[in-house]
Amino acid sequence: MNHLLILGFVWPEPNSSAAGSRMLQLIKLFLSHNWKITFASPASETEYMVFLKDYNVTTKTIEINNPSFDTFIKQSQPDIVIFDRFMIEEQFGWRVARHCPRALRILNTEDLHSLRKTRQEAFKNKRDFQTEDLLTNDITKREIASIYRCDISLIISDFEMKLLTDIFKINKNILFYLPFLFSPITPETKKDWPSFEKRKHCITIGNFRHEPNWNSILYLKETLWPLIKKEIPEIELHIYGAYPSAKVIQLDNPKEGFYVKGRARDAQEVVKNSRICLAPLRFGAGIKGKLAEAMLCGTPSVTTTIGAEGMLHEDSDWNGFIVDNPVHFAKAAVQLYANKNIWQQSQQNGIEIINTRFQKETFSNLLISQIKTIQNNLEKHRSDNFIGAMLQYHTMRSTEFMSRWIEEKNR
Repeated sequence: MNHLLILGFVWPEPNSSAAGSRMLQLIKLFLSHNWKITFASPASETEYMVFLKDYNVTTKTIEINNPSFDTFIKQSQPDIVIFDRFMIEEQFGWRVARHCPRALRILNTEDLHSLRKTRQEAFKNKRDFQTEDLLTNDITKREIASIYRCDISLIISDFEMKLLTDIFKINKNILFYLPFLFSPITPETKKDWPSFEKRKHCITIGNFRHEPNWNSILYLKETLWPLIKKEIPEIELHIYGAYPSAKVIQLDNPKEGFYVKGRARDAQEVVKNSRICLAPLRFGAGIKGKLAEAMLCGTPSVTTTIGAEGMLHEDSDWNGFIVDNPVHFAKAAVQLYANKNIWQQSQQNGIEIINTRFQKETFSNLLISQIKTIQNNLEKHRSDNFIGAMLQYHTMRSTEFMSRWIEEKNR
C-alpha cells in the first residue's frame, strides 16, 4: 500500500470551485487503489470544506516556515507527496526532498497560474496576449522551476501541455496530461434531465474570489446582458458562486433580470434547471469547471475561446457557441435560448465532449501505471531530469536559508 501525503494550498471545497472538485477526484482515485492518504494544509479550515475523515483520509494542519513540519514529514515517511500548486512546492518541497528523498514528488498544477496571470495582465493593459509574454514573467520562472523540481506534474489542459513542450521545451517524461475525470453520460442519465420546455432563464456560476469569474460577471452586467435582455424581455440571468463580496451583491438588479444568488446549495440542480449557461471569460487558464458541469447537466452554453480552451478536439462541435465578439455573443445566446433544435444538438455535443475527452477510467489507469513506472525507476528518472536536479540543489539551499531566517525572525 502506498502512503500518499497531499499538501493542500487550501482545504478542498468541491462545491465552491473547480479546484476543489479536481482535488476530490484525485483523492477518490487514489483511495480506489487502497492507498493510505494524509491531507495536510497550512490554510484555515472553512465551513464549506469537505469532511475528509468521511473518506478515511487523515488530516493535519501544518505551518509554513516552521521546523515542526520537519518532524511531521520524518515521522510520516510517505511514499508519494502531491504538492497542490507550485506555491506549496516552493514552501515545502525542499523539506520533503531532504527528509524523504525516496518519496515520489508530484505537482498538481490545477492550471498554469503563470498563463492565467500573464493573460490577466495583458487584458488589463488592453493588449492581446502573446505567448512570449510568459518568458518575461517572474511567476512563469517560479512555476516552471517547480515543474522541473518534481518527478511528475499533472497538467489539466492539452493546450497547456503543448505550451510547456513547445515553448518551454519541457520533456514529456515529467508531465502527465490529466483532465477532469468523469463517468460517461448514459441514456439513463439523460432521461433525468429536464426538457427544453421545462427549463428557463440563464445561469452563470463560479467562485467570486476567482478574478476571471468576477471579470466575466462585470462584462455580462455592463455589456452583454442588456443586449440579450433587449431581444428576450422576460429572460433572467441567475448568478451563483461561492464567497460573494459586497461589490458582487450590489450588482443584483431584479428590474434588469440580473439576479445575484450567491452560493448554490446544490450547484448541479440549479444548472440542470437553467436553459443555457453564459461564460464570457476573457482571460484564464486550465479547464473551466462551470462549462464541464453544464455539459454534465445537459445545459448548453455560450462561451469564449478562452472558456472552451482545452475542451475540444479540432473536429469537435461545442456544447452551444464559442464567440468572442460581444454583439455576436449576445446573438448566439438569444439563438441558443430560443431555438429548440439548436439547443438539443448542442446538448448532444456536450455529451460527446464529456464521453470522449474526460474518460475517468482511461486516464485513471494511465496515471497509476505512470506512477508505478516512475517509482520502479526513480533514480534513472531523476538522473534524466538534470535541470530538475540542478534546480533542486540550488533551490534547497536558497529556500532553506530564507526559511530559517524567517523562523529565527518569528522567534
